[in-house]
Amino acid sequence: MLKAQPKRNSYKSYKKCNAAWVDNIPSHWKVVPLKHSLRLISDKKSTLVSSLSYLGMENIESHTGKLIQAGSEAEGLANRYSPGDILFGRLRPYLAKVALADSEGLCSTELLVYRPQSGDPRFLKHTLASKQFISLVNSSTYGSKMPRASADFIGSQKILVPPLREQLAISEFIENKTSQISEGIHAKEQQISRLKERKQILIQKAVTRGLDSNAPMQDSGIEWIGEIPKHWGVSHNRTLFTERVEPGKEGLPLLTVSIRSGVSTGELSEDDNLRGRVKIEDQTKYSLVHPGDIVYNMMRAWQGAIGAVTTTGMVSPAYTVATPDSRIRPKYFEYLYRTPLFIHQMDRHSKGITDFRKRLYWQEFKKMLTLLPPLDEQDRIVRHIDQESTRIDRAISLFHDQIERLKEYRATLIDSAVTGRIRVPGVEDPARKEAMA
Repeated sequence: MLKAQPKRNSYKSYKKCNAAWVDNIPSHWKVVPLKHSLRLISDKKSTLVSSLSYLGMENIESHTGKLIQAGSEAEGLANRYSPGDILFGRLRPYLAKVALADSEGLCSTELLVYRPQSGDPRFLKHTLASKQFISLVNSSTYGSKMPRASADFIGSQKILVPPLREQLAISEFIENKTSQISEGIHAKEQQISRLKERKQILIQKAVTRGLDSNAPMQDSGIEWIGEIPKHWGVSHNRTLFTERVEPGKEGLPLLTVSIRSGVSTGELSEDDNLRGRVKIEDQTKYSLVHPGDIVYNMMRAWQGAIGAVTTTGMVSPAYTVATPDSRIRPKYFEYLYRTPLFIHQMDRHSKGITDFRKRLYWQEFKKMLTLLPPLDEQDRIVRHIDQESTRIDRAISLFHDQIERLKEYRATLIDSAVTGRIRVPGVEDPARKEAMA
């Protein structure tokens, strides 16, 4: 039986490794405790007396280590770092927030500061950010709501040490490849943005101008609305809606209103629910909703948190429930009020000194204006938007899948390079060289 020949991009000889996060490594690589190559820096400074810029966890992009929106403000103690230091996010380590500092500054105490004692800092950064190492660190966390990794645990782990020239070659390879991958991701993200913009334009044009481009137009008499089809009407919400105030019932689903997707049974994202979602045990304090109702979040209406209900359920007392009369198709209304034009109207009618204190009260909602196409035209508009949106959403979903595959490829590539599963171009293999001699 013939022995399997090693792949051209792998090493000829491997050995068992006693690091917890990798099994086999190239025979000529070494394994050392992390704390022998990286010194943990504990140099704390007050942000109140320092002019240095501050990095929070939010300023480091997951998995790439890219610094984003550097210079946020914080009060209290922070870790000081220097150029060439590695910043490792110990809070929720699965986020893989690992960055190589290119300047001096302060950072959150949730970021551990490691100073390379030997080797290539870029290689060490890629090692700490690798999927396998992050998985190991994440398995050691403590705390359920705010899981953190222990600096002692991280320092006790073993890392791989190729010869320095090899580290440099691996770093160059990773950075060249990941740069290409990032460009590909960016291009697809731009395509997604263009598709979303196209969808928004399509919706706004349909709900404010109709589907017939040859339809006679007239001035609505309202500056911010402009021209509308001549056969359409405009009415105040007080003539179209009544407020529904009914207590919730045991066993009904709890519905939420998202600024992105309207009414659903899903949990709100952190972006949708900045103040956190509070569960009320007494379900009679919730409000009952029926299919066809319009629900909006009083605190987030100014951002577009409004939608039509499709199933019987309950909503938070922070929501307002409006029942439309027979002149309104709920889905048309939802599309209309989730356009920038009508979101701006909700913003103007919301009361509050600051954004976080704004409320769209029922009395103000009643003062707002709604466009009124004939019912059959509302139906056609909704069908048209649904069909076209489905096509666009499919294309967006395809690009999202491609982005995820690129991210997975990037992670696998980094893992393979820093663990020696692949031999990067330009690296000599001592075992192959000996075999050929």
